[in-house]
Amino acid sequence: MEKSVVLREIDTRGIITKTKLPVGDYAVNPYVGCTHGCRYCYASFMKRFTNHKEEWGSFLDVKYWPDFNPEKYEGKELFFGSVTDPYLPEEKEYERTRSLLKSLKGIDLKISIQTKSDLVLRDLDLLKSFRNVRVGFSINTLDEAFKRDMDDAPSIARRLDAMRVLYDEGIRTTCFISPIFPVLTDVIGIIERVKGICNLVWLENLNLSDGAVRKRIISYIGEKHPSLLPLYEEIYQEGNLSYWEELDGKVKEYAEKEDFEYVRNDDKVDPDGTLRIVEFFFHERIRRR
Repeated sequence: MEKSVVLREIDTRGIITKTKLPVGDYAVNPYVGCTHGCRYCYASFMKRFTNHKEEWGSFLDVKYWPDFNPEKYEGKELFFGSVTDPYLPEEKEYERTRSLLKSLKGIDLKISIQTKSDLVLRDLDLLKSFRNVRVGFSINTLDEAFKRDMDDAPSIARRLDAMRVLYDEGIRTTCFISPIFPVLTDVIGIIERVKGICNLVWLENLNLSDGAVRKRIISYIGEKHPSLLPLYEEIYQEGNLSYWEELDGKVKEYAEKEDFEYVRNDDKVDPDGTLRIVEFFFHERIRRR
């Protein structure tokens, strides 16, 4: 049964905005809201600014923007999908992401796209027209049942197949292992699965700073994985960081054994040849400094 989505078409003053994210100079979000309905989504904070009454995941505003001068972004990096997925199911009909890519065609800039959808393959022709493109897929499990518990996005299998197609077509790909659920996310297992079809791996720990999200996830763990509840309470209620410190050490050891790069909070230089693993543990202070 399809879920009900409150959908509106809205006019906006612009579509490309400055960002402080370390993965781009500008952020691009062709929609307000996200119909993937990820149970852990940090972007639900956007409701504070959009005045939507509906539950996060059950509404979507489709953006329309005025003409602009694309040459303004020459040499810059545009990151598609900081607070929504640019390839939601609705993109198939509304083509807002495709429309923007068409507007930017011919400009020497860097395009970075983050998605959970294989719909990005529809725009393969456009993506190949840019000199500098990277497409990232969010994958935090290889367990389809757990995936279905956490989001309504396309399957992990479809994401991996799309990643392979893009990689084989010469487009740089990223696997964003996020959010990492303690114990439930097999970080090294996922890297093993994608190491031949991506150039870059990002790691980000589960962020439960939002009270409503924390309550929802802790309740899920208590119901589905009760043996893990003490660990989650230790991490997210008592602030114990030892799990992340241990995971950091394990991934670093694995990277050294495989001769992969392992760096922290640095995505400004693209990997050349070898797989690069970038640890983006934004939300906690992992190490004493």
